[in-house]
Amino acid sequence: MSYIKVYVHYVWSTKNRKPLLSADIRFEVFNHIRENARKNIFIDFINGYSDHVHCLVSLNDDLSIGKTAQLIKGESSHWINKNKLIKQKFEWQDEYLAVGVGDDKIETVRQYIANQEEHHKKITFQQEYDKFIERYGFEIVKH
Repeated sequence: MSYIKVYVHYVWSTKNRKPLLSADIRFEVFNHIRENARKNIFIDFINGYSDHVHCLVSLNDDLSIGKTAQLIKGESSHWINKNKLIKQKFEWQDEYLAVGVGDDKIETVRQYIANQEEHHKKITFQQEYDKFIERYGFEIVKH
């Protein structure tokens, strides 16, 4: 038996960062993502705001970081559209951010994710995203 304990904090947005996750559907979407993922992905914590999602995932031994993001995003956008939760076609942005989380930071990340609504009363998602890019040393490639 393999023992794996690798946590990844994912962040992704709606297509073109449109505020499509209104308060009346946001938690329904997050609950669906959590419940559906139980088949093969362990979502420790999920929350977000009108235009993005934060998701703390414990990786398993047969899914890569990219495949995990693809499965969560693909299935959830299909489900949102199938159930007509919004009037227009729903899509997630292709890109996402994923960073590893050490044992000593798991509770801090959970609290950060839990407080998204309060957090975004002070800063925009773009400001938050830029802070992540800077903090983790990612370079933005301009096309």
